[in-house]
Amino acid sequence: MVDQFSGTWKLTHSENFEDYMKAIGVSAVIRKMGLTVKPKFIVSVGDDGAITMKTKSALKSTEITFKLDEEFDEKTADERLTKTIISFTDGKLVQTQTWDGKSTTLERTLQDDKLITTCKVGDVVSVRTYEREA
Repeated sequence: MVDQFSGTWKLTHSENFEDYMKAIGVSAVIRKMGLTVKPKFIVSVGDDGAITMKTKSALKSTEITFKLDEEFDEKTADERLTKTIISFTDGKLVQTQTWDGKSTTLERTLQDDKLITTCKVGDVVSVRTYEREA
């Protein structure tokens, strides 16, 4: 279940992330800064079933706490205010963000002891790979 995602993950590889950021409306300056950081992604599950996901970097840190399949308001690292819902489907954590008539999906899966995040908006796809920290 979701517990398998628990832990601290470090970004090790990123493909097409600048195009993804551009497609969701991130400014050129923030995109350039965003490409230089290697964030940590931390997942924990509380006793009440609430999931907390933290992203920490030298540039910016964010934290969301939510329950699966319940919509919530999210302020993203790039300052978008979104309506977000996260579900657990076929072994994947699927996060859908909507704002200003736009939508993006982030799918998180585990493959070969790595956390693979596939970010999609329109026909733009970015894949980011994280490895678990000891």
